[in-house]
Amino acid sequence: MQYSLGPLLYFWPKAQVEDFYHQVMASQADIIYLGETVCSKRRELRSRDWLALAREIAACGKQVVLSTMALLEAPSEVKTLKSLCENGELLVEANDVGAIHFMAEQRKPFVVGPAINCYNAQSIKYLLDLGMCRWVMPVELSRDWLMKVLSGCENLNIRHRFEAEVFAYGHLPLAYSARCFTARSENRAKDDCELCCIKYPTGRLMKSQEGQKVFNINGIQTQSGDCYNLINDLSSMAGLVDVVRLSPQSTETLAWLERFRQAKEGGLASGYEGQCNGYWHNIAGMRNHSHSQS
Repeated sequence: MQYSLGPLLYFWPKAQVEDFYHQVMASQADIIYLGETVCSKRRELRSRDWLALAREIAACGKQVVLSTMALLEAPSEVKTLKSLCENGELLVEANDVGAIHFMAEQRKPFVVGPAINCYNAQSIKYLLDLGMCRWVMPVELSRDWLMKVLSGCENLNIRHRFEAEVFAYGHLPLAYSARCFTARSENRAKDDCELCCIKYPTGRLMKSQEGQKVFNINGIQTQSGDCYNLINDLSSMAGLVDVVRLSPQSTETLAWLERFRQAKEGGLASGYEGQCNGYWHNIAGMRNHSHSQS
């Protein structure tokens, strides 16, 4: 089983991003996803900066994957997408169908990201025929659903053709919108946002009137209010999951990466009270199904 760090979903200053990824180079992560997937106005790092960083990380022996935007709204964004897909060096994670089209056109392998609605073996076969080499399961699916999909792939004799990756730590990216919720929370128009999301390095928490954490808003992206954490569910991934994904929240993410690796050796991890794992257990996503209930 390999461990990946998904693309940074938040807007951090350039120096902070570079410092984080220099720490990543010395980490035990096997696969690193890089790039802006949420909002094209976040230009602390431009495409050339991400590519330079990717080459530096790849030189450390890690697999680097360039992640694309999940929601494109302007011709300029399509142009940037096309240039990333045509980088000629690195694997690409496609987070919308446009990226899949560009990669298939070049007959290049690609990763299908969690933003792509791929829920069954027939869809996986279609994507494999276009060039997919790794499937990141949509975050709302359960272990039972994964087993059903992979069983269908075995029946179609295609399971050996791709890796299965599961989002296992971080605020879950649930939805994308043309509206910017962070700007709206500051009574700003989207076109006059002043890049206010840089003030919220792990998103902005939204609570219900009863004080329950419901959502975490991150620009045009709506995330789960609680952090998703499958550290105590690693044993249930055996034989199903090839890659376990952690989504960068802060520098503490690298400490969690070490905890995940240690947890794989056996035993239960503590210190994740208030986090959730419901989707994996096919219950309400915001619930925490403790190991003692299993």
